[in-house]
Amino acid sequence: MADYKLRIAHLYGDLMNTYGDYGNVIALTYYAKQIGVTVDYELVSLHDTFKADDYDFVLFGGGQDYEESVTAKDLPGKSAEIKTYIEQGGSLLAVCGGFQLLGRTMEFADGKVINGIGVMSHHTVNLNSPELKDGMRGKRLIGNIEIKNNENGETYHGFENHQGRTFLGEGEKALGHVISGNGNNGDDQTEGVIYKQVYGTYFHGPILTRNGNLAKRILKNALSKRYPKVDWQGKLAAIPTESF
Repeated sequence: MADYKLRIAHLYGDLMNTYGDYGNVIALTYYAKQIGVTVDYELVSLHDTFKADDYDFVLFGGGQDYEESVTAKDLPGKSAEIKTYIEQGGSLLAVCGGFQLLGRTMEFADGKVINGIGVMSHHTVNLNSPELKDGMRGKRLIGNIEIKNNENGETYHGFENHQGRTFLGEGEKALGHVISGNGNNGDDQTEGVIYKQVYGTYFHGPILTRNGNLAKRILKNALSKRYPKVDWQGKLAAIPTESF
């Protein structure tokens, strides 16, 4: 049997892992092993080198304001390779702060605005921003959430906890539309983002442990790029979809 390998980079996993985002790696590893794929995991943090061609899947999790500000100072040194990775169709899951930092700007609760790396076009404001409708200002968005992706018909369940409000930009579409909960900003009923093979979300918990359908979809995308002649869809369809 052929040897297949999934190479995972966890960006700033020692800083941006406040809500157990590493669980997304556990979920992908579980499904990969079911179809005979071994997993190489690497933590890529401050002052480390990131090379676009070295990985098949990237996880960029969330953190508190302090950790996000530290990460934001180091991130520009990796931005060119991250952009190359994304534009070449690399699979990436970004959660909360990681999602925000891939965009143009983000605003902390105290009003401080920092630059993201702008490899995607969304931007994030704080809970008191004039961009928000009056009824949505001043409220942290917390609670269970359910969304539906209208293109593939899948529903996803999770938990959100964020003060930042993200607005999608040019070329981006939502991961799903809110059935219950708040989503990206509480105003436009979008949650998360899809751009090429990047999936961004505010779902903590983490998202891939509760939504095996999405885990399988991302895993198929990642493996298909590296091993395009293999029927990964068929292999994954043959194994049960779990909720951990």
